[in-house]
Amino acid sequence: QPTLKFLHLSCGCLRSPRLAVNLLASLANALLACSRLETFTVDNALEAFGFGVFQWKISLLTGLAWIGDAMEMMILSVLGPQLHCEWSLPGYQVALITSVVFIGMGFSSVAWGNVADKYGRRVGLTVCMCWTLYYGLLSAFSPVYGWLLVLRGLVGFGIGGAPQSVTLYSEFLPVKARGICIMLIAAFWAIGAVFEVLLALWVMPTLGWRWLLGLSAIPIGIFVSFCYWLPESPRFDVLSGRRDKAMATLTRIARDNGKEMPRGTLIEYKQSERGQFKDLFSHQYWKTTLLLWFIWFANAFCYYGIVLLTTELFQAGDSCGTTQGAKNEPRCRLECKYLTSADYKDLLWITLAEFPGLLISLFAVDYLGRKKSMAICFFMFSLCILPLFACIGRIALTIFIFISRAFISGGYQVVFVYTPEVFPTEIRALGMGTSSAVARIGALITPFVAQVMLRTSVYLTLSVYCGCSLLAAIASLILPIETLGRGLQESEHYQETLGQTTNVTSQSNGTTQSMDQ
Repeated sequence: QPTLKFLHLSCGCLRSPRLAVNLLASLANALLACSRLETFTVDNALEAFGFGVFQWKISLLTGLAWIGDAMEMMILSVLGPQLHCEWSLPGYQVALITSVVFIGMGFSSVAWGNVADKYGRRVGLTVCMCWTLYYGLLSAFSPVYGWLLVLRGLVGFGIGGAPQSVTLYSEFLPVKARGICIMLIAAFWAIGAVFEVLLALWVMPTLGWRWLLGLSAIPIGIFVSFCYWLPESPRFDVLSGRRDKAMATLTRIARDNGKEMPRGTLIEYKQSERGQFKDLFSHQYWKTTLLLWFIWFANAFCYYGIVLLTTELFQAGDSCGTTQGAKNEPRCRLECKYLTSADYKDLLWITLAEFPGLLISLFAVDYLGRKKSMAICFFMFSLCILPLFACIGRIALTIFIFISRAFISGGYQVVFVYTPEVFPTEIRALGMGTSSAVARIGALITPFVAQVMLRTSVYLTLSVYCGCSLLAAIASLILPIETLGRGLQESEHYQETLGQTTNVTSQSNGTTQSMDQ
């Protein structure tokens, strides 16, 4: 209609200045109408598609990677006590079996983040899972302690890239569904943790730890078998200047979800430099980066601490016995005790705490916001640790460890939602990678607290976990950005460009209205 008006007025514009003004106004309206019809962003497309069949498929595939990651982590709480007895290892060597995995993860997390930001989320996730599968199977054949350390360290190097599955998954989700969907993908972690304990209960008494290591690699093997289906993130393709590939991916999503593609052309914004470490410390993000690093550190330190404390306290009996043994009774450094069926069953009950933690987070994350949810989880964890200072029996010990693990697990899931939301696409994978690397430092330290310091002083051990959790609660509250209801940011420059376009459009509308008047 504006175009027809323009053609109608063009005949008489030279005879009347007023007609000339109307001609310009009609031309401006025509150009604005065309621009609105001809362009759309990845966000516009994903919002139009909603959550459908495609998102369910990618949930299951990335969920397999998450299950494999959880199983490789839960092995640590079973493998240590077993090898402590079978190979007559002292306490520090048992702790090193756990720590070497986190050393590998700490070194690789940043590297996998760089790979994902420069070469694609699909490439980074597929390569790290293939690496983990290969060395996970090899570690089952470790002949001696030294070989086991090397191979488990290489497994840790591969697992360091597992958080990139969350980065990839989050970039296919519409805004309203993102918080709940990332929390639901965390259910795969809980499934993996529970499945590992069940596997240990079945395998360890008969087949031994080597079969446990081999069978635990099955979910990652399934992921590798089906990873050819995994698409690249359209957000990454847009920033890489590969608009045709992004359009092909979006068309595939529309077809699977039974929706129509938005009309027009996808807005392209090519950015040659991505994944720059210095961008994490720009004026906008430096405070968020530092606070998030500490929150990730505290999450891993407390989460894996309570996992390792569970088997240690079960082996020692009640907390009174542990305290007395630590202070009064001389103990051989090679003294060991195999985990019994009752220990595995109690470990299973405590591992099931992952699911209540998930439910708590699902309720809180979209009602209270990300920051308050993390703070509450940290505070409740420290509150549940306090009864362990007293002399309590086995049942009470199991209950309080169950509750504390539920809250720290919930907090861990919330930070997985918050981190990819707060960083833009250009540094999202790097932000996840560096945060995960700092978390591995916490996980690296925690075995020496939960497995070594515990034998010296239970009170000091519990105080360390309580204090760290309280500090993390404060850090969560002072984060500068709340991401609830906030769309994923593409890049600082991209947002500025869109903002300028919006301003120009608004000014043009205002000019047109003035001309009409």
